[in-house]
Amino acid sequence: MAVTTPLPVAVIGAGPIGLAAAAHLIERGLEPLILEAGATPAAAIEQWRHIRLFSPWQYNTDAAAVRLLDTAGWEAPEPTALPTGGELIDQYLTPLASLPAIASRLHTGARVVAVTRQGMDKTHSRHRNATPFLVRVEHADGEVRDYQAAGVIDASGTWSTRNPLGTSGLPALGEAEAAARISSPLPDVLGRDRETFEGRTVVVIGAGHSAANTLLNLSELAVRAPGTKIVWAIRGSSAAKVYGGGDADGLAARGQLGSRLRSLVESGAVELHTGFGIAALAAAGGAVTLTSTDGRTLEADVVVPATGFRPDLGILRELRLELDPGVEAPRELGPLIDPEFHSCGTVEPHGARMLAHPEEDFYIVGMKSYGRAPTFLLATGYEQVRSVAAALAGDRKAADTVQLELPETGVCSSDIGTSCDIPAAQPAGFVAETSGGCCGTPEPVLVGFPTGLAHGRSGEN
Repeated sequence: MAVTTPLPVAVIGAGPIGLAAAAHLIERGLEPLILEAGATPAAAIEQWRHIRLFSPWQYNTDAAAVRLLDTAGWEAPEPTALPTGGELIDQYLTPLASLPAIASRLHTGARVVAVTRQGMDKTHSRHRNATPFLVRVEHADGEVRDYQAAGVIDASGTWSTRNPLGTSGLPALGEAEAAARISSPLPDVLGRDRETFEGRTVVVIGAGHSAANTLLNLSELAVRAPGTKIVWAIRGSSAAKVYGGGDADGLAARGQLGSRLRSLVESGAVELHTGFGIAALAAAGGAVTLTSTDGRTLEADVVVPATGFRPDLGILRELRLELDPGVEAPRELGPLIDPEFHSCGTVEPHGARMLAHPEEDFYIVGMKSYGRAPTFLLATGYEQVRSVAAALAGDRKAADTVQLELPETGVCSSDIGTSCDIPAAQPAGFVAETSGGCCGTPEPVLVGFPTGLAHGRSGEN
């Protein structure tokens, strides 16, 4: 349905996909209201700025965003270079968010806590599609304010809701109590977080790109701080899928990542424990004991939870959504991205029609649109929001004409990453991923979230 009111379209999240959505809305003559929970745009990617994406710049920028940037004399990065999360922010997202067309519509420190219809809960149907959305926002100063919107694009990512360490989709027993011993999903072990890890025993949980990135960085730290011990625990019986295809991988940087990790395990620099599904954690003093479902134990000073991410659907409780029961993606998209059957380069291009819900003019895009599935690409998100903006503008032909040219991603699979762009997670992108914010991190994620941004279903260990 075309937006015909003067009300804005609310865009939740100012990561790569959210800012691209705003750029496309502006080109279509629609008014975006950009709501970012963080203190700055791309706040999720900021948390994994040290992670390098697997995908080059040519796949990490959006066409409408670049057109906006070009009007301000932006100098594009080398298309074949592989950016870090920080470079993605500094060279692309910050300049984009600083443009008057974006900055005048961007609210940071604005956390969306609920989306509904004005005066209606989800049980009411009469005149529903003609009723404005109500977006409730908690601002950094504590003020809670309601905004009306003609449409809503949720590009908030998944970085803030990591998967638990335990099996069966639940936190391990004692996981909450051991929180002080658990790091962020993609810690900067060679930079700002170094003191947390050097000279300590670190257990990395997870079987994907987030884990691989952290393990490689820890190995470099161990050379400088010889007392550092690196332990890697995965739920599966083999790490072969994490190692990937080596030289056969369509993204060379990702293939090299797996090859280096295999060498570290074979040399004994990384101690690998397979079949280690975590049942419980017990913190005592400055350490934590991890117990597997078969009774084995590991001792650690620090645990890194590289277990992937899941969407926060709580803010959408009063909307009429239609989600795949497994991966929690839009129902039509779910079977195409199930991590047991697809790779990030084999998902067919998709746009507004496949992302639609019974709640008219509401769309989930970006990493969050993939629900618990891990292999998201930034380029996929950019095509999503191009199509969604066209649909909101009433250009159904453009919305339905979806096309996407992706790199051959070789061995990208369910056990390799939470995002083909963002290692991790998010990233995102991400990312990483991973967000974000990742086959790139967490992001892309996390966005090759990190977001760039591994591991069974959505990062299971």
